Amino acid sequence: MDGFTIGHLPDQIDDRTSVSDFEYEWGDVSFSSRVWERTVEGGGARVVLQVLVMRGTGLTDLAAVRDFLAEYHERAPDWELTEFDNNGRTALHGETEAFWTPAEGVAVEVRDAFGLVGQEELLATARGVGAENPG
Repeated sequence: MDGFTIGHLPDQIDDRTSVSDFEYEWGDVSFSSRVWERTVEGGGARVVLQVLVMRGTGLTDLAAVRDFLAEYHERAPDWELTEFDNNGRTALHGETEAFWTPAEGVAVEVRDAFGLVGQEELLATARGVGAENPG
C-alpha cells in the first residue's frame, strides 16, 4: 500500500470483514488509506481498522505529524500519547491510534477508532507495517 506492506492483522479481520482502499488529500497532505469494516446488524458498516500512509512536505518529523494529526482528528492540545519503539523508530500511540515517520515527508498511522481490536493488536499491527523495498 503506497510503498508499505502490512504484515500483521488482528484476529478481528476475518472473512466477514471487507477491505477498501481510498486516496484523498487534506491540508496539503495526500493520504492512501486501507480500511477494514464489518457490516452491522440493521444496515451500515463499522470500521474495524485503518492503515493510512500520509505524504506531505509539512510532515518533517514526529512532532509535526503529531500536530497535523491533532488537527486532522480534532484532538485537544493535551492529547495524551505515549512513545513506543516501532522496529527501531520512535513512534507515538494513544488509545486508538499509533503513528510514526519512516522518512521525512512520510507518516504512517494505524487506527482502531472504535476500540474494536484493542491496544495490543493495534501496536502489533503498527509494528507489522514495513517498507516494501527497504534500503
